[in-house]
Amino acid sequence: MDALLELPIIDGPLIWVVVGLSVVVLGYLIVRPPRIRWLLTVLVGLLAGAIVAFGVIAWAELTDAFGIALPIQVKAIAVATFAAVGVAVVNLWRSRWWRKVIAVLGVLLFAASGTLGVNAYFGLNPTVASLLGITVEHPIVIPTPTPGPTSTDDPDAGKPLYETWTAPAGMPTVGTQGTQVIPPTASGFSSRPAGIYLPPAALVPGAPKLPFLLLMMGQPGNPETDFVADALDAYAAQHDGLAPIVIVADQLGDPNQDPVCADTAALGNAETFIVQDVMNWARANLNILQDPAHTTIAGYSNGGGCAFKYGAKYPEIFGNVFDISGEEYPGSEEPQQVIASLFGGDAAAFEAQKPESILTSGAHAYPDTFAIFTVGGNDPAFMPEAASASAAATAAGWKTTYYVVPGAGHVQDAIRGGMEKGFELLYPRLGLAPPA
Repeated sequence: MDALLELPIIDGPLIWVVVGLSVVVLGYLIVRPPRIRWLLTVLVGLLAGAIVAFGVIAWAELTDAFGIALPIQVKAIAVATFAAVGVAVVNLWRSRWWRKVIAVLGVLLFAASGTLGVNAYFGLNPTVASLLGITVEHPIVIPTPTPGPTSTDDPDAGKPLYETWTAPAGMPTVGTQGTQVIPPTASGFSSRPAGIYLPPAALVPGAPKLPFLLLMMGQPGNPETDFVADALDAYAAQHDGLAPIVIVADQLGDPNQDPVCADTAALGNAETFIVQDVMNWARANLNILQDPAHTTIAGYSNGGGCAFKYGAKYPEIFGNVFDISGEEYPGSEEPQQVIASLFGGDAAAFEAQKPESILTSGAHAYPDTFAIFTVGGNDPAFMPEAASASAAATAAGWKTTYYVVPGAGHVQDAIRGGMEKGFELLYPRLGLAPPA
């Protein structure tokens, strides 16, 4: 079963098999004796399906159902899919039983092709499991740290890693990835297993303590390490295997719900889980540097809004904030619904949990917070939010960089481009590379 769930659906053969079968079935359903009435029937099916597709697209854009503007490629896939379904539907009348069976199978095939096509365009779900919101567990083996010299005996104490670390012979060329169930000791929050990335330098005897990055993905989304592992393997290859150790934590509990990075009666103690349970587990089990300057809270989209909030609220834990195409504040897409369903109608409580409110409350000092805000240049919905968040952070005294990824939208191109720029800036800050 795990092998089926882990089938690749972007670059692997599955998508081409499904699309190829769809083309064959569509051809069969179109071809019948060339009577004018049948040709008109096929055209009616195509047109009816296309009209339904345009209606769905209009509804989605009117209601902002997906939180982003739909690209023209996605609209084209939707129209083609619904038009093909329309052809299948008209084959259910005045046809032999086997043609009806093939028409029903065709509907399923066309829907699968459309789904896989849209997913491939966005590129967020690389496997069947991730598309279905299922985490396939691969428990990671965490190396036991080799005791090193005490700080009083270590001549390299206080020096950045790039100056003191020499990669040993035989070190792996890439990091390792796996999953870990993090006990919700303090929060009681029901989360999916976290993803963990250990860079090459963490996999050798005598491994150094490394910076720590806590990452949260979007909603819907999965706590998977694919994107961050790709980015950090590339940087580690240029820096003697050095990279942060990463936990990709589940701030949602369920891909179809949004706890808005808060502790609520309705959806559980998401904030306590991230800030206490995940951080306490990381400190106890990972060979990481534990000071704020070497600890980064990061996130994409929904997770980016969470990262901004936690960076504002817990500067004593997180000295670095990395926000990739993030919301301006958690719950920004449907604030009135969030106030009603998660805050019991208390608008003041909702306002108080916004990052900008936390920044201006006077309750926290930010002597050395380093922040990066990235967003896609073709992401009109999130560009104003990222710009506003960056401006608020700068006004609060954070050392802030705002970067627009050229030509990127809101999905994989924004993630990959954002991570490429973000780690370029973080590496010197974390002592993994010389100052730029």
